[in-house]
Amino acid sequence: MLRLTMSTEEYLQIGEDVKVVFLGGSKNHLRIMIDAPKGLNVVRSKVIENNAQSEEEKANLPHYYAVPDLPEKYRKKRIVVNDSAKKTGRAAFPKAASKQ
Repeated sequence: MLRLTMSTEEYLQIGEDVKVVFLGGSKNHLRIMIDAPKGLNVVRSKVIENNAQSEEEKANLPHYYAVPDLPEKYRKKRIVVNDSAKKTGRAAFPKAASKQ
């Protein structure tokens, strides 16, 4: 299984004959264009599920789910900058007392 992040108008080349172009999308929807030979059968998963003869066949079909969030070990660490000094007008680092 391959999981990719792609930009608009990038494409995947599958073999010599099939090209899948990412056209854009929103949070829950994705627009793609598939350039494949006429002899190649391209079918959506919903059609395959609806044409399954029995519940057993339907249960044996592969199912893929989106991962809502990455596990903690794969997330980028966020750096929090204390900007309270800017809000109060005080210096972030107080000046050392001058020696007299």
